[in-house]
Amino acid sequence: MGDIVAVGSAVLDRVYALSNLPEPDGGAFARESTERAGGVAANVACALAALDHDASVVSRIGDDDAGDTVLDSLADWGVDASGVRRGEDATSYTLVLRGPDGDRMIVAGGDSVPGLELTDADRDALRDADCVFTSAYAPDGVVRELVDMREDGDIAALAFDLAGPLPELEGRGATRATIDAAAANADLFVANEVAARSYLDTDPETAVRELATRGADRVAVTVGADGAYLVTDAETVHVPARDVETVDATGAGDAFTAALIHAWVVGDETPEAAGRTATAAAARNCTAGGARGALPTRADLQD
Repeated sequence: MGDIVAVGSAVLDRVYALSNLPEPDGGAFARESTERAGGVAANVACALAALDHDASVVSRIGDDDAGDTVLDSLADWGVDASGVRRGEDATSYTLVLRGPDGDRMIVAGGDSVPGLELTDADRDALRDADCVFTSAYAPDGVVRELVDMREDGDIAALAFDLAGPLPELEGRGATRATIDAAAANADLFVANEVAARSYLDTDPETAVRELATRGADRVAVTVGADGAYLVTDAETVHVPARDVETVDATGAGDAFTAALIHAWVVGDETPEAAGRTATAAAARNCTAGGARGALPTRADLQD
């Protein structure tokens, strides 16, 4: 496998472009619908492949048409899918409800990803990688094993995305104990504002500093249109978001995380420079529809 291995979700996104995002007990009209490959691990791997990394995915899909779509998209982006297994249950999915301004709501379901377990071949690939990425959307047992491997020095670097608020994560089977262990051992810990506030019950700037005290070497908390906060032991910076015409914000966080891995974990950019690289990647991906609508190349990030 490649120099970066992404472990976790590779799913089918069912995207509905709505007249409006509904309030509780409200409604909306679906102007159009599409199906595309998605999933945090798969999106991050594709974004890293676009940045010329050898990227691979460890995941689990169903033996169905949706699984074929997932594999075809990984192949299109040049991502190694030899670690993607097929099972009898249906491929996991997300329902992406996108409002007219590019904002969205996401609901996940399906049984293929929750059934993922690491194999000996996976562990060998993880040991050979320059960096391993995972998120709290991966099965809790898998995340805990990756954290333990990093703590024991069996993998070179671990990047972790908190991905969502605790009630959602607990519904997926994630535990606070595993998240705490990731915060203590990750080389990069990423969270969006909603996830960070749910986990630490504080504002993003305080959260990024709190996470740094828990052991993670590098921490980033994104705040949407207000950019992101990044911190190491020695430095805390705020990087503003890029101003673009947003078509679809789906996948912006995954593009941001991939660019941080590229620039800050396996690269040697400063926190401020890495943050600028990551916000540029996220902004560019918002200019087209879909989680992988406009993933940047290295040349794009030098503009």
